[in-house]
Amino acid sequence: MQPLIEHLVKLQSIELERARIAHAVRQLAPEIAQAEAALAQAQRDAAEASSALSREDSLRTRLEREVEAHRQKAARVRAQQNSVTSNAQAQAIEHEIAFAQAEIERLENEELASLERTDAHESGLSQARARVESHAATLETTRLSVGRRQAEFDRELATLATERDGLRQLIEPDVLTRFDRLAASRGTGIARAENQQCSGCRMGVRPQIWNELREGQLLNCDSCGRLLYWDPALAPPAPPKAPQPVTPPTGHSIAHPKTQQAGD
Repeated sequence: MQPLIEHLVKLQSIELERARIAHAVRQLAPEIAQAEAALAQAQRDAAEASSALSREDSLRTRLEREVEAHRQKAARVRAQQNSVTSNAQAQAIEHEIAFAQAEIERLENEELASLERTDAHESGLSQARARVESHAATLETTRLSVGRRQAEFDRELATLATERDGLRQLIEPDVLTRFDRLAASRGTGIARAENQQCSGCRMGVRPQIWNELREGQLLNCDSCGRLLYWDPALAPPAPPKAPQPVTPPTGHSIAHPKTQQAGD
């Protein structure tokens, strides 16, 4: 293989590796963002559970005040029973007392329901706080891991950049320009010819082009335009030669066994 082709093949390998690493680098930020989002959600859950507990506490405080107000009202109404002068007044007092007792029972039931909700919110808050701690630890671990991989990628990219710059200096400018243009538009600038096909687009290669490639020339694919080459190292081995029959020397004959026996 010509040195020019070897340089182009190696340059393309470096470019593909640089692209792979660049893609991996772009995946680092989403890893941190995902860990941050999980932590933020856990923090929101904890804040919501805490707010729900505060609302239930405020509700029970209000209910307790209303219960106490109805009890005091019922006590005042009962105190008026001694001064009742008619059945209508007695019935009105009994009605007010019954209403106050019903309200007290209703409010106390609401308090019990609030206590049950409080138990659920406390359990939810405990779980949310545990998730906050877990996601915070995960975020820290992710940041450390991303930092290490980022540093490793930076080192690899620096090494590849040095090799790339050295190779580009060995390639003729016009060929390098064609290679860069093709790589930008096709993803790769050079392709190997295999089985009379371009490995870049899988289209067939004309017999004349195929023969010229096998002679070591660097050509363009008629279909995709990539620089096309043939690698003799990948050519299939030649089939073994069939053994040649052995012929007797001229002027000599081989006596047949039966003829010899007859002569004897």
